[in-house]
Amino acid sequence: MSVDTPTRPDLRRRPAHAREAAPRTSISGVTARSRVVVTGVLVAAAGYFLLPVYWLLVASTKSTGDLFGSFGLWFSRPQLLDNLRHVATHEDGIYLRWAANSLLYAGLGAAVATFLSALAGYALAKYQFRGREAIFNLVLGGVLIPATALALPTYLLFSRVDLANTYWAVLLPSFVSPFGVYLCRIYAAASIPDELLEAARIDGAGEFRTFRVIGLRIMTPALVTIFLFQFVGIWNNYFLPLVMLSDPKLYPVTLGLTSWQSFADRQPDLYQLTVGGAFVSVIPLMAAMVVLQRFWRSGLTQGSVKG
Repeated sequence: MSVDTPTRPDLRRRPAHAREAAPRTSISGVTARSRVVVTGVLVAAAGYFLLPVYWLLVASTKSTGDLFGSFGLWFSRPQLLDNLRHVATHEDGIYLRWAANSLLYAGLGAAVATFLSALAGYALAKYQFRGREAIFNLVLGGVLIPATALALPTYLLFSRVDLANTYWAVLLPSFVSPFGVYLCRIYAAASIPDELLEAARIDGAGEFRTFRVIGLRIMTPALVTIFLFQFVGIWNNYFLPLVMLSDPKLYPVTLGLTSWQSFADRQPDLYQLTVGGAFVSVIPLMAAMVVLQRFWRSGLTQGSVKG
């Protein structure tokens, strides 16, 4: 008497393509779901960050009454050009003065900070001297100190030398970027070959010429990254100008718009001027991001691995 036992299908007799079909389908399904999830998260994040910009665009086209009496995320009787004209002509064009001040502070400050960071980072990476690591550790300490903690001591120092309430009160602190020095040191150490520098010295090039011709060209992605970070940081800086400046003609856009906002309860038209001015103030930042983003991406990754 025999008992029949259930038999399992012999996988060895199945064709190879049949045995592999199920795992491939499973893996492809998981990959497709993962892509959908990742795409959904990225879309949600993009919407979260772009929604305020969209609201600013819509609000800058409205009158003061529509700004508070209509749906905030849709247009209502657009009058963008009239609003921008009022922003540019209010108080004899003080907003244009503020915008020029912001361009001066951010443009000159970022350019000088980038160049000084390149000099310091290159020297820390390519020269051996006593105290090099101590200096680098001091730079790292500067990265960890928030700028707001230094604003009041800087004001007291500048007051002693009669530089408070001047352009230099905002420019001089902007010339220093500990993060820029740190990034340049890491990037130069990883991307500039010592053999290339030795070849330049053998050919008779001086140290500064070697830095200018070889170092700066190789470090360009990192320098563009530092310039972008510094430009955005100075442009958006509010606390340092608030502490340093008392003359409205020296205000940057951030401080000027805040001054308009503080008087908006007594002059309701200033609400719309503040919104329109804020919309105009983000245009240079968006332009800088669009122009420099390809250098920004390469600058963050190209020096991280030594080729």
